[in-house]
Amino acid sequence: MKAVRSRPKKMQHLHFVATCGAGLEELVCEEIHSFGGSDIQSSPGAVTWQAQSPESAYRACLWSRFASRILLRLALFEVQNPEGLYQETSKIDWSQQFSGSSTFSVQCTLVDPASSLRHSHYAALKVKDAVVDQFRQRTGERPNVAVRNPDIRIHLHIEGSQGSLSLDLSGESLHRRGYRSDGGLAPLKESLAAAIAYLSGVRPAMDADFSILDPMCGSGTLLIEAALILGDSAPGLLREQFGFMQWNGHQPHVWKKLMAEALEREDRLIETAWPRLIGYDADPAMVAAARKNVHNAGLSDRILIKQRPLAQLQPPSQQGIVLVNPPYGERLSEKEAVKYLYRCLGRIFSQQFSNWQLGFFTGNPDLADMLGLSWQERHRLYNGPLKCRLLLSTAEDSPVPPEPFVWQIQEGHEDLAAQDFCNRLYKNCRNLLPWTQEHKVSCFRVYDADLPEYNLSIDLYERWAHVQEYAAPAEIAPEKAKERLQQALEGIRYILNVPHSQVFIKRREKQRGKEQYQKKDAVPGKLHEVQEGGSRFLVNFTDYLDTGLFLDHRRTRAMLARLAQGKTFLNLFAYTGSATVYAAQGGANSTTSVDLSEQYLSRAEANLALNGYGGPLHRFIAADCLQWLQNCKERFGLIFVDPPTFSNSRHQQLLFDVQKDHPRLLRRAMQCLARKGILVFSTNFQRFELDEQLCQEFVVEEISEQTIPRDFIRSKTHRCWVFQHPQDGE
Repeated sequence: MKAVRSRPKKMQHLHFVATCGAGLEELVCEEIHSFGGSDIQSSPGAVTWQAQSPESAYRACLWSRFASRILLRLALFEVQNPEGLYQETSKIDWSQQFSGSSTFSVQCTLVDPASSLRHSHYAALKVKDAVVDQFRQRTGERPNVAVRNPDIRIHLHIEGSQGSLSLDLSGESLHRRGYRSDGGLAPLKESLAAAIAYLSGVRPAMDADFSILDPMCGSGTLLIEAALILGDSAPGLLREQFGFMQWNGHQPHVWKKLMAEALEREDRLIETAWPRLIGYDADPAMVAAARKNVHNAGLSDRILIKQRPLAQLQPPSQQGIVLVNPPYGERLSEKEAVKYLYRCLGRIFSQQFSNWQLGFFTGNPDLADMLGLSWQERHRLYNGPLKCRLLLSTAEDSPVPPEPFVWQIQEGHEDLAAQDFCNRLYKNCRNLLPWTQEHKVSCFRVYDADLPEYNLSIDLYERWAHVQEYAAPAEIAPEKAKERLQQALEGIRYILNVPHSQVFIKRREKQRGKEQYQKKDAVPGKLHEVQEGGSRFLVNFTDYLDTGLFLDHRRTRAMLARLAQGKTFLNLFAYTGSATVYAAQGGANSTTSVDLSEQYLSRAEANLALNGYGGPLHRFIAADCLQWLQNCKERFGLIFVDPPTFSNSRHQQLLFDVQKDHPRLLRRAMQCLARKGILVFSTNFQRFELDEQLCQEFVVEEISEQTIPRDFIRSKTHRCWVFQHPQDGE
């Protein structure tokens, strides 16, 4: 009699679990519904469903953009102790799931573990022992445990006294699509990137007139996931291995059918016009990594990656979506710069990207207000353990730029006590203001001890007045000096028509050592943002004697910008980095800012971020400049040297006197200057004499007159020289 081969029983009511990152549960539920799942339920980090065949689980492995793992649940049970766990594991017929020749591993997660099961490794060992013992007793075979790349992954989950055992059908986590060879310093999981793109509005068959733009693309993950959505491409197509392929219940014909279906869906959109996908990054290493990942994903013809700073960001089309995962500023030293980077991004988006949508993903939502945007939607998501937010906004249609502030001066009257002072201030303003408006100068000096009786300087920073009183001579009684100051302040407020809250007063007297850089108040003052030469700078009117922006160097900075194109720039005694900002704006290939003060370098980094510059091409080095130059092996095309007249460091026992030390300083700096490079040296020391020997060793030209702005012509400010190496034949 011919033997009849028994048919395998039809599987009934398979139970599946999709794990996912917190915040993605709703998206995964929508996917499972489209995959044919029933009785779909979600809990934090997991979605469960039922099906009568593995097909819906296969679809999840192939098509889920947001899930991490797909599990086949084998058993649910109460577990009180290790022995109970062993017994429950032994009740499962493991030979129905995999053969004794397969390798396997056991992963365990514990949530609020029971008192007797506190260690996940120990719990995993009990499951492993039960599986091995069962195979040995029934077949004599002993499946081997493999930590890396096992054929079968068993997943144990224990929450309180509730335990579950599952087979991992996905194998490696589904976020590993197979295209990323370099994720950078802070990689964004592909599943999270897909969620960001999807929630921001990316859909298949979008209008080809759209653009999708990532101005800080890093490894390119956001754009690649957006492209996979646009092309209706299954994210699992690039993967060669899944956990179910070694499972005894695997149905290869079903998988083959699903793969063919996925390829057919992808082919339908291959010839259609897509939105433009463009990624920029300031870091050339990340640009190279992103391009490699794009190539690995087979999307080189769809995604364009370029090196470009945020400062140069412009819309490539009339409408589109900006996707961005900017730095979070997790370290305190980075937070200030990141804060102003956000402000820069918000300003560019609102002013230049009218009718565009923004998907802004951040791990530091407290700083999101710096963008100055209104958010239509907020989504709570997690990047690993970090609590993050995806914020969605739409730029207003053709925003009207704010009118620049214009001073409305008024002539003094007879009731003002300081008549001569008021008349001089009014005259100065009347002569200067037309020039400032014509040349778009918003920060300038209007008075500098013009009258001996009123020995002070007045600088206007857009809508704020910064008044510095010079110390009165010893023969002037303090009461008299105080009276004159009060009279002058009354005149300033009236002539300039400025409220008390916008006038800041300081007393300037001879300082010793670094006293001029010491804080005047223990409470940090507010930083105000001002503009100069098309760039923006942060100034502090209260904490220090100087604001952080030396107005007499306005023309010097503009000259540096003209010289910086295509050069490497070194800023010694960088202070708050205003010269570095100009060099970056002028097209410097890279910048290096050196200063002994980490606090000022932090402001310098914030100034660059405020203007859309940052990354490894812009370095900030806290060091004594002379010592740093001694060990420097680099060569720079442009160097700016603007040392203090005198400084000391109480902590490091470092002294600097510009008259005494400038020959040593400049010779060391010239050793770091490229053969055809330019060094600009400046000092505010009024009695300074340049060492004549330097003029014999180098080509030196004094350019002081060319660098003094109109509003400082009558003041005693800085002197400036250009140094170059002698060329052949000179």
